[in-house]
Amino acid sequence: MRRRDFIKNIAVSTVVWPLAARAQQPATPVVGFINFASAKSYARQLAAFLKGLEESGYVDGRNVAIEYRWAEGRTDRLPAMAADLEFIVKWP
Repeated sequence: MRRRDFIKNIAVSTVVWPLAARAQQPATPVVGFINFASAKSYARQLAAFLKGLEESGYVDGRNVAIEYRWAEGRTDRLPAMAADLEFIVKWP
């Protein structure tokens, strides 16, 4: 093998290998969490939700992503927040 071919093969493999490794990783599930209240007023229930997820083997930021939306008591904001989450969850 010529030196030039060897260098080219090494260069190609260093570019392709990380892409192949990333392609084999499973997609992280995304959970959309919408509530009409504020995060502060819903802290106890949210802690219970996260504990239940953890008991099922899911930890936010490690093997699941949770997207929170809080309406802060303004129910008129819920449709827009749901549309926003629908975009995030469908986005590849």
